[in-house]
Amino acid sequence: MRKLERQMNFALSNKGNWAGSNTTVVYNESTNCSQVLLHGHNIATLDHTTNALKLSSCGYETVTTKSRLNAILEEVMGGVRVFQKNYVWFLSKNKETLMFWDGMILLDEQSLQVA
Repeated sequence: MRKLERQMNFALSNKGNWAGSNTTVVYNESTNCSQVLLHGHNIATLDHTTNALKLSSCGYETVTTKSRLNAILEEVMGGVRVFQKNYVWFLSKNKETLMFWDGMILLDEQSLQVA
């Protein structure tokens, strides 16, 4: 994991605001949610109350987007990963695999329970 992604995760976990290079973390105290922005696009929203995590590529399925999402997933949902096969993105945990889609909300770190 890159230094920038470690700093991003620290801000995310500690309900902080942070910006570095092309990535920004914004915490909203009234909703108790943090947003992670990449080039100004909201790629992840973490609800600190429920630990639900909303993911999006915002239409940019790039190596950088996937790297940021995987760093966030490592921090929040331990063991869940985004990977690509034949230009299609998937989400996996252990032996369970789901097709990735923008706006998916992960509810549980124990399985790939999606809302």
